[in-house]
Amino acid sequence: MVFVPVLVDMGKRQAATVLDKISKKNSFCDLPANPDPQCPAKLPTVMLQQKEMGTGKEDPISKVPVINEYADAQLHNMVKRMHQRTALYKEKLMEGEMSSPEASPHTAKSITAPSTQESNSNLKGEHYYGILCYRFQKLPLTEYLKRMRLPRSIDSHTDRLYLLWLLLVTTAYHWNCWLIPLRVVFPYQTPDNTRYWLVTDIICDIIYLCDILLIQPRLRFLRGGEIIVDSNELKRHYRSSTKFQLDVASIIPFDVFYLFFGYNTIFRTNRILKYTSFFEFNHHLESTMHKAYIYRVIRTTGYLLFILHINTCIYYWASNYEGIGTTKWVYNGEGNKYLRCYYWAVRSLITIGGLPEPQTLFEIIFQLLNFFSGVFVFSSLIGQMRDIIGAATANQNSFRVCMDHTTAYMNTYSIPQSVQSRVRTWFEYTWYSQRMLDESDLLENLPTTMRLALAIDMNFSILSKVDLFKGCDTQMIYDMLLRLKSTIYLPGDFVYKKGEVGKEMYIIKQGEIQVLGGPDGAQVLVTLKAGAVFGEISLLATGGGNRRTANVVAHGFASLLTLDKKTLQEILVHYPDSEKLLMKKARVLLTQKGKLKEATPPRIGLAFLIPPKQEAPKMFSALVGGRGKADLGKLLKLKREQTAQGKNGNSKGEEGKRKEDEDRGRGPAEKTLDRSKDEASSITGEEMPQSMGRAALLKETTGQSVLISMAPSAETGEEVLTIEVKDNSKQ
Repeated sequence: MVFVPVLVDMGKRQAATVLDKISKKNSFCDLPANPDPQCPAKLPTVMLQQKEMGTGKEDPISKVPVINEYADAQLHNMVKRMHQRTALYKEKLMEGEMSSPEASPHTAKSITAPSTQESNSNLKGEHYYGILCYRFQKLPLTEYLKRMRLPRSIDSHTDRLYLLWLLLVTTAYHWNCWLIPLRVVFPYQTPDNTRYWLVTDIICDIIYLCDILLIQPRLRFLRGGEIIVDSNELKRHYRSSTKFQLDVASIIPFDVFYLFFGYNTIFRTNRILKYTSFFEFNHHLESTMHKAYIYRVIRTTGYLLFILHINTCIYYWASNYEGIGTTKWVYNGEGNKYLRCYYWAVRSLITIGGLPEPQTLFEIIFQLLNFFSGVFVFSSLIGQMRDIIGAATANQNSFRVCMDHTTAYMNTYSIPQSVQSRVRTWFEYTWYSQRMLDESDLLENLPTTMRLALAIDMNFSILSKVDLFKGCDTQMIYDMLLRLKSTIYLPGDFVYKKGEVGKEMYIIKQGEIQVLGGPDGAQVLVTLKAGAVFGEISLLATGGGNRRTANVVAHGFASLLTLDKKTLQEILVHYPDSEKLLMKKARVLLTQKGKLKEATPPRIGLAFLIPPKQEAPKMFSALVGGRGKADLGKLLKLKREQTAQGKNGNSKGEEGKRKEDEDRGRGPAEKTLDRSKDEASSITGEEMPQSMGRAALLKETTGQSVLISMAPSAETGEEVLTIEVKDNSKQ
């Protein structure tokens, strides 16, 4: 047990060093501003006798001058705890256990000291390194391994990292497919470059092994519609598959035969059996590409080049078998071996002709097999290329066919050229904007949940902002999104005209819409842009629909989403609460719209220069609409005469006397006419001046008189109309 005293001595020396540093620091802190260098004896010194635990020996660090009692006490406490820690290590070493003392819950409190915290911080600080005045944390290797740990299961359809891994495996597979035949036949592998070929082969084998042991056993699979993520089930499923058998066959180490037969690449031919990863990579890559047909064309071209590569290797092997340069048919050994043989393989496999005639039986059989295989292979590749190009241009061909049929129809019925031009423009813009004529045909093939997800992503934010649909059931809005129809309007097309019965609501998906008005109907009142909604009130209007109040025209090309009234009524059958709310909102909006229309009636021509006429008072209208009314012109004339007479200072008695004298000389008919005139003049009392007195009017059918007067009010400052009815028989 040599380590125990060593630890004790190290602890003492460390404590003495720390104590010395702190004492010096505190001594400088306690010095006056201008210390006297000649008086070092002024510093107080206290000799403390520190005894070791359980012994009578004097501590070697006890003869230290004390400058700060608090710091000295802390240091001695730290030394005491270090002694305890050393003793605890001694006990652990005696028991043969190398466990850390921090693991004990009983000693955790006694060990948690500033010294241990400082040491732990120093240990942690060792994992940092500085670059350009910055400190970066350097994690241990175990932390890196934990972070790089693979997930328990991998989704092969959505995980992009798995796609990158397949790219790496496919690269290793192509290395083996292309270079193994080349190295077997052509003399490109020499003793000088063997080590480079060997290193590359080992890297490819490591990639194969990692794929078999780490990646493939973690791939999820479906069983009865359920996605299996259990690790044991995933491993069991992979081991029972045909892919596992091919992968194991592709990694069998036939390379051990190098020890007996030399370094011959033919023992690595089994590496080509890992073709399942190559086709899986093609499938996943095509599903993620925007234009997958481009990759299909490149892949088919690669198939052609690989077949020509194999034919080149076979031709060089046949030439070497027959003897290079022995006949005109074989390779003569001049120029680049691979390029010369590749040129022959292209001309032979594509059956171009112009090749030397085979001389021997072997050459004839080889050439015949080459011709037959060339016809079969190239016919298959040409057919596959045609299918790829046809699938890529299927939508465009359908569009062309539809456009040609429409053009033939218009020519048959002699449609004007202007209309034909607009129809062609619609076809071309529709194809340019969405690459199809009707989006609904494509979306019908998707399930309802997928169509709803697409509709929510594109149009839910727009439809939810419509005031008419705020507060409605969210599911009802989802059903409306599924029923929206897309329509494209050309520049200048009328979406609807003024006076039409509104049956649809419109949402601007792309483009601009202008609302026209004014005296000539050509003034742009407002311009609506993408995301705006209009025509929503007409969906709930009753009584044959709501009439459009303005012309709406497409400004440029515009793509609109429409929802008709019939579709909305079918949806509202399943949502009665939303229907009540919509009807209530529709009544409010229609009422506001009607008031606005009455308040601002349309004015045509020069009527805009003349202010509108004020509404007649209700009292005046009631009096005029009463019994015994006469011509308004005559009534006004009589009124003016009475006013003039009142201003001249005639009294009521003299006026009554004069009327009695006149009545004596008139007949009954004239008297009745005068009474009617007097009554009518009293009806227009609203136009009497303020200085006018009272006027007594007698009804022609009764014995009563009506007194009408107008006088200013002291409270409101307005004229007040007063009507009094008196019975003449009582007078």
